[in-house]
Amino acid sequence: MDTMRDRLAPVVSRLLDEDPRVAVVLAEIGRDGFEAAQRRHPDRVVNVGIREQLLVGAAAGMALTGLRPVVHTFASFLVERPFEQVKLDLGHQGVGAVLVSAAASFDWPAGGYTHMAPGDVALLDTLDGWTVHVPGHPDEAETLLRHAVAAGDDKVYVRLSVQANEQARPVDGERFLSVREGRSGVVIAVGPMLDAVLAATEGLDVTVLYATTVRPFDGAALRRATEAAGTDVVLVEPYLAGTSTGAANDALSDVPHRVLGLGVGRAELRRYGHIEEHVAAHGLDARSLRERIGGFLSAGRVAAGV
Repeated sequence: MDTMRDRLAPVVSRLLDEDPRVAVVLAEIGRDGFEAAQRRHPDRVVNVGIREQLLVGAAAGMALTGLRPVVHTFASFLVERPFEQVKLDLGHQGVGAVLVSAAASFDWPAGGYTHMAPGDVALLDTLDGWTVHVPGHPDEAETLLRHAVAAGDDKVYVRLSVQANEQARPVDGERFLSVREGRSGVVIAVGPMLDAVLAATEGLDVTVLYATTVRPFDGAALRRATEAAGTDVVLVEPYLAGTSTGAANDALSDVPHRVLGLGVGRAELRRYGHIEEHVAAHGLDARSLRERIGGFLSAGRVAAGV
């Protein structure tokens, strides 16, 4: 199976041909995939070199002229390094762009901590008005990329990763999907975490919601799920643990509830290793998830005297 990132250049190159508003801004990373598109559209495919602050600033300038820029590099260089430009050049000036990241939380462990960005979504959460897509399959990435580019002048972040689920789901860029129904809790699996969550919850009487668009947070879907499954909620996210617990708490603010946020821990893992070793070290493999989810739900039943 190809990767989510493999879909980026073909999809966006077609959009460049179809829509004269679409532009692409690169900082060396990913330029090979856009060589043909750059020959066809030299004025709308720009490589600024290894200058990530300029990457976002140039995109904002394009947006001010009416273009719809798609901006791409590794997550740590797209959100963290040029955060001031994301905040001011886009947010403060009231213009939008589509930021498309690669490498996710730890997709390239050999690159070291400079190429890891588990805090990217939490960082964007400090700003207003961002839509955040976290696809879990290359087909979903293609769908969500098209949604993002078509989203008028909105600010959109599309988080691509090497980790992926085996099966694509019919995502719409807005709502959570109900994948499994139960009566003893709700587990929200974000993007590439779905397969591990389904394996971890096999045989457990829980509802599993699948989230590929996490901002805005689909609080209505969570509320509907809790009406039948109860208000014990577990969030399993492929980035910083607890990133969406506030959103879940807000959705359930008028009812007693418990929320457990699982994801990438704050401690830096200083050995390169492999992706699978990082997943296990952060407790995001199916075996660890089953222990953590099962323990949380069991504690809730004991507390309730069930």
